Amino acid sequence: MASEIHMTGPMCLIENTNGRLMANPEALKILSAITQPVVVVAIVGLYRTGKSYLMNKLAGKKKGFSLGSTVQSHTKGIWMWCVPHPKKPGHVLVLLDTEGLGDVEKGDNQNDSWIFALAILLSSTFVYNSMGTINQQAMDQLHYVTELTHRIRSKSSPDENENEDSADFVSFFPDFVWTLRDFSLDLEADGQPITADEYLEYSLKLTQGTSEKDKNFNLPRLCIRKFFPKKKCFVFDHPVHCKKLAQLEKLHDEELDPEFVQQVADFCSYIFSNSKTKTLSGGIKVNGPRLESLVLTYIDAISSGDLPCMENAILALAQIENSVAVQKAIAHYDQQMGQKVQLPTETLQELLDMHRVSEREATEVFMKNSFKDVDHLFQKKLAVQLVKKRDDFCKQNQEASSDRCSALLQDIFSPLEEEVKMGIYSKPGGYCLFIQKLQDLKKKYHEEPRKGIQAEEILQTYLKSKESVTDAILQTDKILTKKEKEIEVEHAKAESAQASAKMVEEMQIKYQQMMEEKEKSYQEHVKQLTEKIERERAQLLEEQERTLTSKLQEQARLLKERCQGESTQLQNEIQKLQKTLEKKTKRYMSHKLKI
Repeated sequence: MASEIHMTGPMCLIENTNGRLMANPEALKILSAITQPVVVVAIVGLYRTGKSYLMNKLAGKKKGFSLGSTVQSHTKGIWMWCVPHPKKPGHVLVLLDTEGLGDVEKGDNQNDSWIFALAILLSSTFVYNSMGTINQQAMDQLHYVTELTHRIRSKSSPDENENEDSADFVSFFPDFVWTLRDFSLDLEADGQPITADEYLEYSLKLTQGTSEKDKNFNLPRLCIRKFFPKKKCFVFDHPVHCKKLAQLEKLHDEELDPEFVQQVADFCSYIFSNSKTKTLSGGIKVNGPRLESLVLTYIDAISSGDLPCMENAILALAQIENSVAVQKAIAHYDQQMGQKVQLPTETLQELLDMHRVSEREATEVFMKNSFKDVDHLFQKKLAVQLVKKRDDFCKQNQEASSDRCSALLQDIFSPLEEEVKMGIYSKPGGYCLFIQKLQDLKKKYHEEPRKGIQAEEILQTYLKSKESVTDAILQTDKILTKKEKEIEVEHAKAESAQASAKMVEEMQIKYQQMMEEKEKSYQEHVKQLTEKIERERAQLLEEQERTLTSKLQEQARLLKERCQGESTQLQNEIQKLQKTLEKKTKRYMSHKLKI
């Protein structure tokens, strides 16, 4: 992260010692700590052309990269300065200052070509710094461009057509910026003012012709056009009088030519705004560790006499990062399972479900941190490791369950074992008591939670180990029960005889009691019957008396009524007789009178 960058000045990244290039471990350590994307700006050019001054300005410092003021080159190898990007939050600006090309002390042009090639391979913006104008001499000094196809490969197995191969790696090349120092010409073409970019395009025009001279003229221009589709040019006036150049880093801006100060400001602004994040094939953003991997891969190739290959570099980077991605995925899996799993689990499925969730998350972590996993080799490695992790958890789960269940059995069944030793069940019926106690303890065992997947197997193994004890109790029970039964039979016979005698006696007593009871009942019955007869006789007499009295009363009533009737009738007859007598008397008297 940007906050982790503590570089107060530049550090040599690639050392050049006696023509041998080596990576500096301390500088690589700094890169490895930068997790943010990097924008890499590399500058190359002839020695004593002011490269380091521009890089210090990009770093926002007046001092840092060494400014050479003599014919001796100060910068050896490639120096690095990592600073927070001033215009891209969350990005780091990596500045690479290279040793001057054409150093008279080296006398080895091949070393310069490798420095040039490494600057191309590592940067996202490539600055070529030269003095004066763009003329044939300047183009000739840029012959390193024409050698790139002999220094760099894009594929580990290039096509037969080398041009197609060179065209293939153009897409990985950085943006090209040509800075012209101490530029003294007017920017004009055909009497019309032109921009620095137009001046560059004008200078890259090809000449018509097929002669050797024409080919030599066109070759560097063709290479620049082909390798660097995006090009930019800046021109700089003399910064100060030549006598003060040695103190350039000590001078303030107001002491410098204002035009030069503005030109430097424009250059820095362009670099800050337009330099892209270093990106590999497939849109892979490069951070510090990835840049570290590229440096090591390219240096190893050069040291072994091979050509730096972009495809191999990406594959090497993929190997490293995919290995790290696998480790991160496994670490995430371990963390998740450590938090979720409490062994033993009740069921195997419970463990497998937790594994499946953690496995899916681990795979997502791998996918997020991996790239260019050719044929999914690393994903397959991850899958194999996760399967092993799962199997290990299953084994641990089984062992934890076994330990838990064994401890439970010891705790629950040890009292029963003590009772067996004490002979509590060595008696008739002991087997049934033992089996009942065993069932009770098994129930208690089954009620215990979190026994795990070995619960039944461990129980059955334990019970099987106690089968001899169970059989012994059973046999003892049978022997003792048989003897007890014989005794019980004799005892039963005796008890039966006693019971029979007692029963006869009881029956006799009961019979006597029944006879006595019958006699008592008979006498009671006779008594009750006699009393009943007496009561009935009394009732009958009473009833007869009542009936006779009633009849007599009725006869008296009837007689009375008869007498009363007869008296009435007699009176009526007397009255009739009287009336008849009176009538007869009257008739008689009447008749008498007539007479």
